[in-house]
Amino acid sequence: MAEPDTVRLRAPSERVSPKARLMWMCTDLLRCVPPMVLLVLATGPWHWFDLPTWSLVAIGVLFLAYGLLVPQWRYHVHRWEVTETAVYTQTGWWARERRIAPMSRVQTVDHREGAIARLFGLATVRVTTASSAGALTIEGLDQQRALAIVEELTRTADSVPGDAT
Repeated sequence: MAEPDTVRLRAPSERVSPKARLMWMCTDLLRCVPPMVLLVLATGPWHWFDLPTWSLVAIGVLFLAYGLLVPQWRYHVHRWEVTETAVYTQTGWWARERRIAPMSRVQTVDHREGAIARLFGLATVRVTTASSAGALTIEGLDQQRALAIVEELTRTADSVPGDAT
């Protein structure tokens, strides 16, 4: 039987903020606008190629479905957890990835707020470790919660012996 403080890969328990779904939806739909505009212009006034109207509608419906469904799916999958011994993350919407960073490996803890995230009151916490896989990222956290996590991680990582290498 494993000890209670043993670090092992497992599903994290915390969800990101529900507002992350709306932020992801807006950013995904905004990404779909330029290709749709180019398609409409290319088949309309510039006549680069001929596409039937129904195909433009079908492409638009696909973009809309992507923008509405993928954020829901991401919200269902994206999870995180911080314990005294490790940081756990689970990400992805198509391929899932679970990662763990023992506190003894934490090198830096960053707090980021992009322009769109700030509009929704959200932030990202990024935990850099001594790993070739790169940093662990927790997107879509409430700003105040993200700041509290950064403070907690900094304090906890500082109290763990070792040099994070």
